[in-house]
Amino acid sequence: MIRHAGVVVGLALLLAGCASHNRSGAYGSAEDINTFPANYKADIQAAMHVYLNDPTGIRDAAISEPVLKPASLAMPERYVACLRFNAKRTATVYAGMKEIAAVFLAGRFDQFRDSPKEEQDLCANATYTPFPELQTLSRY
Repeated sequence: MIRHAGVVVGLALLLAGCASHNRSGAYGSAEDINTFPANYKADIQAAMHVYLNDPTGIRDAAISEPVLKPASLAMPERYVACLRFNAKRTATVYAGMKEIAAVFLAGRFDQFRDSPKEEQDLCANATYTPFPELQTLSRY
């Protein structure tokens, strides 16, 4: 029994060491953290399945090219792409145009910013192009 306790304590210490590792080093340098998101459209499409209750039937979708911007006062620069779309509120009623910002970390989608103040700051002067791929999402 005591021998098993020693193994458990050893594993716990090993895991604690891994957990306390410097998380900022996980992505490497600032250049690695701010790698251009080459697959940003596909990443956004995948994230929209979680973000929207019903991702089907989106209308008037548009997207901006990712641009390196300060993501917030508390966060350093990140690549940000802005989206405009009209999603369903219910099965037959649309919610109206919405604008959100997609923030990327190390070349991959990290989070959406959709509070009015943040979105306005991040998406000011964004140049939009049609995003028809967003309009063809399925439920799954």
